[in-house]
Amino acid sequence: MKTNVVRFNFWLNPAFDAQIGKAADINLSVLKHEDSDEKNMAVFSNAHIYHILAARDEVPSQWWVTEELLSKSPNLLCVSSSGAGFDPVDVQACNKHGVLVVNQSGCNADSVAEHAIGLMLSVKHRIAESDRVMRANAYTTREDLMGNEIRGLTMGIIGLGNIGRRTALLAKAFGMEVLAYDPNLTQDEIISRGAKPVSHDQLLAQSDVVSIHCPRNPQTLNYFGAAQFRAMKPGAVFISTARGGIHDEQALYEALRDKHLSGAGLDVWSVEPPAKDNPLLGLPNVTCTYHTAGVTHEARRNAAVMGADQIEGLVRGERPPRLVNPEAWPAYLERKKRIFG
Repeated sequence: MKTNVVRFNFWLNPAFDAQIGKAADINLSVLKHEDSDEKNMAVFSNAHIYHILAARDEVPSQWWVTEELLSKSPNLLCVSSSGAGFDPVDVQACNKHGVLVVNQSGCNADSVAEHAIGLMLSVKHRIAESDRVMRANAYTTREDLMGNEIRGLTMGIIGLGNIGRRTALLAKAFGMEVLAYDPNLTQDEIISRGAKPVSHDQLLAQSDVVSIHCPRNPQTLNYFGAAQFRAMKPGAVFISTARGGIHDEQALYEALRDKHLSGAGLDVWSVEPPAKDNPLLGLPNVTCTYHTAGVTHEARRNAAVMGADQIEGLVRGERPPRLVNPEAWPAYLERKKRIFG
């Protein structure tokens, strides 16, 4: 009996389909979003593995992994995210149904870390602002666009996983001091990853740049609000390449408007793309990108190959190396035995 893998026709590096398509014990179905839900569900209901796009706003809500979808998918054993995030997946509901959730953590660490540094450089050196002035032919004097060096400044990193660790290394290469707060790591582990461990409050008070690299989950949703922005060092810069919803956009706008913070670099938004009238888009000291930090040719190929490798390993009976919900493993094994015999 073959393992049925399904995905929708979102853009995916072709390495994934090429590799999965060669596996003799896997049947891959690429569904079309434009087809009717009834037609897609006829195939989906027999799926064993669902490879889902990581970005929630690019997945039609009826195909998010929810309690409702799981109840209609009796054979589903695993949900595989196309990237490091898994926003469209209700992990608790998967636990209830004995469904594994896996991601491709680390696939885009270099790309996102480089983007975070790029946002910081853009804000501190006023690169994007200068670009807008030049394109508008709105020249005054060069001194009106005077920026600041980053050498000798302190970067505070919240979340020192794959991306945070790489960001720390790059920041130190620029001559910055690096502080980090990560409740999931010991102080020794933080030190080994290239940062000085500090409390959350210390990080906010001492950092010239705060860069967010934690996942979006129930604990980090609305994690950064007015109180946290007020606690940041006056004149500091806020950077986020993590996930929309972790920081309060209105509170950030007010902190920038009131000049408590000197700038921000944002790759993620509560709604993507953000509304045209989002006030952050109107501030000259904010560099904005459209959740593209991890969208490089290298990162997308890494994610595709890692995803295919992990699915093939799971089919062979191996425990996935990037298992989000290990608590579901025993129930998964029982269900797999029942389905495949």
